[in-house]
Amino acid sequence: MPHQTHLPRPTDSELAILRVLWERGPSTVREVQEALSASGYTTLLKLLQIMTEKGLVVRDESERAHVYAAALSEQRTQRQLLGDLMDRAFGGSPAKLVMQALSGRKATPDDLNAIRELLDRLEGEEP
Repeated sequence: MPHQTHLPRPTDSELAILRVLWERGPSTVREVQEALSASGYTTLLKLLQIMTEKGLVVRDESERAHVYAAALSEQRTQRQLLGDLMDRAFGGSPAKLVMQALSGRKATPDDLNAIRELLDRLEGEEP
């Protein structure tokens, strides 16, 4: 796994591939293609090669069919994307981001309970 702390922002197509890898674990191009119901093996292979160069995925070349895996966990990638969005769109303010997210879409009672629990936990932490 690369030791980079900040990887390039994945495109929508790259995120779709990463979702497959997070869900299925390390996979061949054919397995990713089947999971995405995508045609165009060659296009998908090229995209995975680009993602390897960008550090978004790692490639295991020990088998005949190369196996690809996400370089970072789903949670770490989401945090990185959210941090980038918060910096660019909300001036680095977590409050503005959360307020906009909660006012833009109706949260379920389960979502609100999870948010309350997180806030309670964060308030209880020592600075």
